[in-house]
This record gives sequence, C-alpha cells and structure tokens, in this order.
Amino acid sequence: MEKSCTLIVHFDKGTPALANEIKEALEANDVAAKIDALKKAIMLLLNGETIPQLFITIIRYVLPSEDHTIQKLLLLYLEIIDKTDSRGKVLPEMILICQNLRNNLQHPNEYIRGVTLRFLCRLNESEIIEPLIPSILSNLEHRHPFVRRNAVLAVMSVYKLPQGEQLLDSAPEIVDKFLSSEQDPSSKRNAFLMLFSCAQDRAINYLFANIDRIIDWGEQLQMVVLELIRKVCRSNKGEKGKYIKIIIALLNASSTAVIYECASTLVSLSSAPTAIRAAASTYCQLLLSQSDNNVKLIVLDRLNELKSSNREIMVEMVMDVLRALSTPNHDIRRKTLDIALELITPRNIDEVVMMLKKEVVKTQSGEHEKNGEYRQMLVQAIHTCAIKFPEVASTVVHLLMDFLGDTNVASAMDVVVFVREIIETNPKLRISIITRLLDTFYQIRAARVCSCALWIIGEYCLSLSEVESGIATIKQCLGDLPFYTITDEGDGQDSSKPIQQVNSTTVSSRRPAILADGTYATQSAALETAMSPPTLVQGSLSSVGNLRSLILSGDFFLGAVVACTLTKLVLRLEEVQTSKVEVNKATTQALLIIVSMLQLGQSSALPHPIDNDSYDRIVLCIRLLCNTGDEIRKIWLQSCRQSFVKMLADKQRRETEEIKAKAQISNAQPDDLIDFYHLKSRKGMSQLELEDEVQDDLKRATGEFTKDGDDANKLNRILQLTGFSDPVYAEAYVTVHHYDIVLDVTVINRTKETLQNLCLELATMGDLKLVERPQNYTLAPESSKQIKANIKVSSTETGVIFGNIVYETSSNVLERTVIVLNDIHIDIMDYISPASCADVAFRTMWAEFEWENKFGSFRYDAKTGISVGGKVAVNTVLQDEREFLTHIIKSTNMKCLTPPSALEGECGFLAANLYAKSVFGEDALVNVSIEKQADGKLSGYIRIRSKTQGIALSLGDKITLKQKGTA
Repeated sequence: MEKSCTLIVHFDKGTPALANEIKEALEANDVAAKIDALKKAIMLLLNGETIPQLFITIIRYVLPSEDHTIQKLLLLYLEIIDKTDSRGKVLPEMILICQNLRNNLQHPNEYIRGVTLRFLCRLNESEIIEPLIPSILSNLEHRHPFVRRNAVLAVMSVYKLPQGEQLLDSAPEIVDKFLSSEQDPSSKRNAFLMLFSCAQDRAINYLFANIDRIIDWGEQLQMVVLELIRKVCRSNKGEKGKYIKIIIALLNASSTAVIYECASTLVSLSSAPTAIRAAASTYCQLLLSQSDNNVKLIVLDRLNELKSSNREIMVEMVMDVLRALSTPNHDIRRKTLDIALELITPRNIDEVVMMLKKEVVKTQSGEHEKNGEYRQMLVQAIHTCAIKFPEVASTVVHLLMDFLGDTNVASAMDVVVFVREIIETNPKLRISIITRLLDTFYQIRAARVCSCALWIIGEYCLSLSEVESGIATIKQCLGDLPFYTITDEGDGQDSSKPIQQVNSTTVSSRRPAILADGTYATQSAALETAMSPPTLVQGSLSSVGNLRSLILSGDFFLGAVVACTLTKLVLRLEEVQTSKVEVNKATTQALLIIVSMLQLGQSSALPHPIDNDSYDRIVLCIRLLCNTGDEIRKIWLQSCRQSFVKMLADKQRRETEEIKAKAQISNAQPDDLIDFYHLKSRKGMSQLELEDEVQDDLKRATGEFTKDGDDANKLNRILQLTGFSDPVYAEAYVTVHHYDIVLDVTVINRTKETLQNLCLELATMGDLKLVERPQNYTLAPESSKQIKANIKVSSTETGVIFGNIVYETSSNVLERTVIVLNDIHIDIMDYISPASCADVAFRTMWAEFEWENKFGSFRYDAKTGISVGGKVAVNTVLQDEREFLTHIIKSTNMKCLTPPSALEGECGFLAANLYAKSVFGEDALVNVSIEKQADGKLSGYIRIRSKTQGIALSLGDKITLKQKGTA
C-alpha cells in the first residue's frame, strides 16, 4: 500500500546504496561521509525501502552532531520514517527523539530552532508533540523573526490536530496577544492566518480594530485579509457592505498582486456600480502597467467577464482598454479588439474609430514582420464599426483604400470586401469611392482583390464619365494587345521567357481547394499568392499592368472577370452615351480584348490552357456584346446587384438573430422572494451598501441568482462504478472544468464489517493525469464516505479513467479484497464549444490542417484504374437532409457556418461546414456532404479536419457512435 509523502527530493538514478555501507558511514567520524550516508538513507526510504536497523545507529551517532546540514537531514529522515505500528500506536523508540527535539527548540542558533519548528508542523503524532508544547510557546518570544514566524505555524498545526484543542486550548488567545505586539510582516501574516483558520471571530475583531492601518500592512498579510473577507461574506452576505469598504481601501495598495485580488474580490462579492467601476478601473491600470504578456491576457479575460455582466460600466472604459493595442503581441491585440468592438455605442464610436485609424497609419511606418496581420485585424474591426454605425464609414473608407495594394493578400481582401459593402449601404459615398478605386486600381497586386474590385467597377460605375474612366483603367492595366505574337508562339523557348519574368511567385502546379459549399475544386496556386513587383517584358510597355501580369501567369478566372466587367460597362455605356459611334467603338475595343484573352488561353505559350468554366464565360460575353437583348441586359445590369443586396440583408438578419439569442436571459421563478429595499431601514447604510442592495434585488428579480445547472442534468453525470451486489457500492459524479476533471466518488460499505485501509486506486488512459493519489480510509459497517479525485487534462482527446477499490476487513487483516470499477469515459463534447469564423478563414484552415478523418469509403473504377471518392450510405434511418444535419450539429456541439438561406429548397443534396473551438484553442472543422437517393435513403460523407490528430479521431468516433445510435 503506497503512503502519502510530504517531501520530494531530486536524485540521480544509479546503483542503490546498501544498508551496511550506510550504517558504517554513519558510525564514522567524518562529517561529509555522514551527510552522504544520510542522503542515501533518505533516498532509499522515499523509494519504499524500510531500514529499521538504521534508527538506533542514527540516534547514537547522528543525533549528537552539531553540524547544521546533518541536523536538517536528520529532520527529513525523522519526517519520512514510520512513527506508528500497524494499530496506529506510536512506537516506543520515538520517545528517544523527543529530548533531541526539545534541545533543538532551545538551541542558541536560530536556524536550528526554525527548521525544527517547521518539522513539527508536519508531525501528526500528539504523543511526540505534547511534551514539546512549552518549548514551542517560548519560541514565540524569540528575538529573531525567522524563529517566531515558524513558531506561530507550529502552534497552528498543533491546534489543528484531532486532540489539538485539549493539547493547547489557549492557542487563539496566545496568538492574538502575539499579533498585537508583533512587528515582523511574515510573523504577523502567519499569526493572522492562524486566527483566520482556527478563531475567525478574533481575526475579524483584529481586522476592524486596525482598519485604518490596513493599507500599511505587508503584501502577504493583505492577501490573507482578502481571503478572510471572501470567506466571511460567503457565509454572511448581510455584512458584506462594511467589508467592501476595506477592499476599496486596499485598491490603493502598493502591491499589484493585492490590487488584482481586490478587484477580483469586489466583482465576486458586489454588484454595486461603484464597486464594479473601481474593479474595472483597476484592471485597466494593470493592463497598462504590467509588462508580462501573460498577465495582460489574464486581465483581459477578467475584463471580458465584466463586459458580459456589466456592459454599461465597461462602455466608459473602452478607450482605456484600447490602449493595450500598444503591446506588440497579436493575441493581446486580438483580444483587446474583441472586447472593444462589443462596447461601441453612438457616444464613443468616433473616439474608437479615430484610435483604430491611428493604429492603421502606424502599421505603414513600422517595420514589424507581422504588421500585415495586425493591419488585417484593424481593417476587420473598422468594418464591424462601420456596419454597426454607417455614419463613420465616410471617415475611414478612403484611408483603408490605400491598402488595396497591400502585399498581405488577406488584409487587402478584407479592405475590398469592406469597400464593396460600404458602397452599397452608403449611396452618398458611391462617387468618391469609385473615383478613388479607379485611381488606385493599378496598385492592386492580388488576383482575388482584383476580381472583387472589378466587380465593384462593373456594378457601380453609373455616369458617363465613370463608365469611360472604368474602361480606360482596365485597358491601361491590360497593356498593349495582343498578349503574345504568332512568331513568339513558333519559338517555344522565346515565348516562355517573358511569361516567366512577369511573376516570379507563380507556381504552375494545381491543388484541390474547398469551396464555400464544401465541395472540392482545382485551383492554380497563382490565385493564392500576391503578384511580385512588375518586371520589364520584351516587346511591351516598360511598366507592366497588374491585370496583364496576372493573366499572363495563367489566371484565366481573373480574365473571365475582366471580360464580364467590360461587358457590363459597355452595356451601361449604351444607356448613358448618346453617340452610337462611341458605343460601337467601345464595344469593338472590348471584343478585341476579350478575344485576345481567349486566344492566349488556347495557345501553347502558357503551360496550362484555359479552363472550361472561364472559356464558357468569356464566350458568353462575346455573344452578349454581339447581340444584346432587353432580358439579358436586365440580368447583367440589375439582377447581380439585387443578389448582392439580398446577401447583405440575409447577413444582417442572421447577425440580428444571434444578438437577440445572446440577449435572452433566464427568468426567476414566480414564487421567488424579492426584497424591496425601499421598505428597508436605511440607518447606518452607506451609499455603496445601498447600491449593492439594489443590484442584488434586481439580479434576484431577473433570475441571475438562479442556479446554472439543472438537477436533471446533474443526474445524467452520475456514473455507477460497482454493481449492486458488490460488498462496496461506488458511484461518481463527474465535473469537467477547462483544464481538470473532478471525480466526487461516493463509497458505501454494504457489509456488517469494518473495512480498513480502503483505497480508491485510479489510473488513466489518454492525455489525462492523476494529480494526487487518494488516501486510505476506514469505513464503519453500512456507512458511506465521499472521496474526491482530481485529474489534469492536457489536450482535447477522449480519455478513459479506470481503477479499483482495495480494502481489508477487520476479521482478516492479511487478506486484501479488490473490486474492479467500471470505466469512466471522458467525452470530447465537454471540451469543445460552438464558434464562428469567416468563410475565408475556414478555407485557409482546411487547406493547412493535415489531420483528416473522412467518413466514407472509396470505390475502384475499373476503366481508369484509380480510386475515386464514392457516395457512402450514412448509417441512419433519417431521410431528410436538414434533419440529419441538425442531428449532427447537436451530436457534435458545433456551429453551422453555412447560412440557412443556402440550405433552403429541395434539391436532394446538402453541403454544409461546421466549426467548433476547444478550451485549449484547437480548431475543429467538419464538412458534411449528403445526397438523397431514389429510394429515399441518405448517402454521402463527413470529413473532419484539425491541427492535431487527437481531436480529429475523437470527434470521428463520436460521430460514428451517434450515427449508429440513430440507426
């Protein structure tokens, strides 16, 4: 049976020492040899060895030594040896050490006295301690503070023993007198801790007797005071008003640790606006004064909690929170922006946007390698502000348009998406945005940004001058025609050179990409990379246009977008231009450009020919320009924009619904009691206490004091560990926190015998670790015992806890009985929660994550000889696609990123993306693709991707199990 140990000593594993060698070294006169031998003896004892023959040797040869190191090692040895027999009685030879301990307590050296007093704190045998009590008390008056502070701890440990009140009944009174005259901060802290633990009333009396001097006390004592206040206020909520005054006074303490604890205590005890405002202000000061990034992240978490419960007060602090953006760490910046964006109001929006604009400008001048990523965060934050408060869009949109040519593609993409939304929602800004976009279009270097900007030009160039400027800008960026000559095509080597010089970052290989609906498509790597700076090309302009460079690199999707934009501009020119000659001239030029792109795509000058989709789209543009009809014109000039407006409205509606869902709060029960503070006596109550009473009443009325957990839900977490016929019945209540699991095990003795040395032995499988080993217990007949076990969790992975209960009966002590327990499976659902992410971010993560768990089989194609993805019957009786998707979302505790509008209709096919985040910050991505067969059954597959293997496999097992459960 393993025993608990109170010390850990590091040692290098090697050949263990022999007991005879240790004994000889201890009997020698060499001090160094004795020290080495004592260390070896302690190592053997810690490793489970029993060396009873050494005890008398140590009493004879080691005990009389005056060496301080030997005395310290001797106390460690005495701490870990067995001092009692099998019946719990103190061994007779232990009396031999009492005289030595008494001598140490009266030793002239303060170090010997101090370490001996510390050793006595870990002794549980009252027979050994009883004769030493007078010596312990005399050390309370020693001249050296090291001795006094340990003497107080020794008094506290003696008083806490089972027979402590009989051994030292006057301990609280003695320590109270000691505390009133003591000057050493550590000794005062230990004395106050003793009163706090053993005589709470005396501690409270001392606190209020010295209330004016609390601010001058040491940091350690102030921390114990806060612990006392928390304990008292939890047990007696009616008196917390006078304690809150003490906490607010301590907010001016010199120690940052005390200030942080004060703010946390204030938030936990009081709901008064004055208290919450003081706590929030304290957190903001810590956020700016502390240089440690970990401290800043913790403080931001506290501010985030305050924001959810006291938003009105936090709104006042938004500018103080934003000052944390000066920290170069991106995690801190991201968390700061998340908090600030939920605190913007019409009153502070101008200040917030001004601050964000200043930060954007700073990213231009700085040379930090992650400036692009930070700029992207700022752009997204400004975008959110502009959506909530459209009136600020005019102040930021032109500044952000300077970054359309950003080398960070993601940042530039965010800017152009922001511009696209603002130009639709703010008609007054349309002219200025179009003018600025046409002026800066040549700076854009990314294909995706060019595509979006071209769509804006095609849809929002309405006047004659804007349409003509749009056509001229596109022509300028495309450069001279043709894109290649026939002679170049004849010479394969010469024709390839100018193309390769255009874009050195282009990769000609192709790879699959995840589309918005969850399906795969092939895309060129050129779509993902930013274009390199223009280089000289033979036979062309000295400066190559951005569109020409990207099209020459093989990006024909962009070519199709250019063709569509030119077509829209020409169609609109027919409406605003009265001269038919000018219209025909523009149509001819557009056709020439489009045909040149088509000719380039079908030539051998590029490593890859044009893809079929782009080819069909470009051909459609040619046909449309040659023969336009009113119906087609309406589709191209109106329907596209109407679809975009509908998409924005749907997005706004979904965001509004999410906000309403978050705003729903629980209501109190109709029969709950409410205290009306207006009818209470206000005598002796300060303004702070009145505020606190009001807030408590409001919370009680609105249901915020109701318990979070449902009783029925708690019953579901109780797991039976043994059978009803076993002599010991055990069941566990499992509580899963973020980083640990608490098992509250109830053990019931169902026999008529006393069970001795009953121990709950647990082991774990997976990324779980047992924190501490439960100790042994004695169970009376038909009695029960509550045993707690803590298990540390290090990753999001399904784990298993297993073990057994071992005990001895009073009738047969030599025989041990073992009862094997049922396994406890820790569910991955306890660690992941639904989360949101942008569509672009989802696709980026899907491409990056290497661990994929695919539910589906593959069929072999005999014609081609390769394996291709097949449709796999999903193991379910559900026959409706959306019902199956809802079942998967509920089973996996994930959020569906695909908007409901995309899932509407009856097409027999459904593809959706799901997303969740674990408490450890891991991302879980799921793609569901299902199809309804002719017989009404569902078929398809589910793919899971994550950065780590554990979460992918665990989530896969969960889905497989849940699918079988519905079969």
